[in-house]
Amino acid sequence: MTHIPVLKDESIDGLAIKKGDVVVDGTLGGGGHTFEMIKRMGSSIKIIGLDLDFDAKSRTENLIGDNTSDFVFVNKGFQDIDIVLKDLGIKSVNGILLDLGISSFQLEVAGRGFSFLKDEPLLMTMKKDPQEEDLTAKEIVNTWDEENIADIIYGFGEEKYSRKIAKKIVERRKEKEIETTFDLVRIIDEAVGKNYRGLRIHPSTRTFQALRIATNSELSNLEQVIEKGFNCLEKGGRFSIITFHSLEDRIVKRAFVSLKEKGKALIITKKPIIPQESEIKINPRSRSAKLRLLEKI
Repeated sequence: MTHIPVLKDESIDGLAIKKGDVVVDGTLGGGGHTFEMIKRMGSSIKIIGLDLDFDAKSRTENLIGDNTSDFVFVNKGFQDIDIVLKDLGIKSVNGILLDLGISSFQLEVAGRGFSFLKDEPLLMTMKKDPQEEDLTAKEIVNTWDEENIADIIYGFGEEKYSRKIAKKIVERRKEKEIETTFDLVRIIDEAVGKNYRGLRIHPSTRTFQALRIATNSELSNLEQVIEKGFNCLEKGGRFSIITFHSLEDRIVKRAFVSLKEKGKALIITKKPIIPQESEIKINPRSRSAKLRLLEKI
């Protein structure tokens, strides 16, 4: 399984990495962005890779081969960037890169229910081995009340048929527990499938996005990493953030504008950088990506 890093050159160019820099790859995933940085800079930089999925370590090490001396993996989410750096004895960093897209590994290999095209347990957690106390999509659809389910599907998925979907979910779970992705896909299709006929988007797309965001607290974690990460940046250090839907992009844009208005930062990208047609042709999943860059002053 090969994961193609999105906006690879643009996101790394935007960091303006120099010899001696310390960079955090906050979404290690398949290691594509880290590999590119090491390919360019060798051992002259130090990279700290974060990921909740422990398998990201081996995927990255397999990719970068023997060039691992200045690569450190930490099995934590990017919202804990301040704790990670403190534990490593690092006071500040020169760059932070975040690719907020779900990786090919998570969609096609992980077996945790991220894709509505595969019949898998309905987990949707980024952790490889979720514990009993960890929230899952299965818990949300089987135990949350109808109004709360509708609210997250609308709020995090921008799904206009959220009420119909939530109503059908609650009806069906009375008959049988919703356990797999295909269980949920069938429910969504019964609720709103006819409204999606002739459209390019699958009826389950927005609901699955919403459940994944809710399960992993993705939006609140993004807000946290921007605040904490900015505090960890050296003056002249840069943030490089790739988003994939409007909710994420809105959070990044507003946070960057706020930092600029406070006189703390420069926004490098007046408008977000988007993939060129050549990249979209090779990697259709990159179509919705947007890159924003910020420099601390």
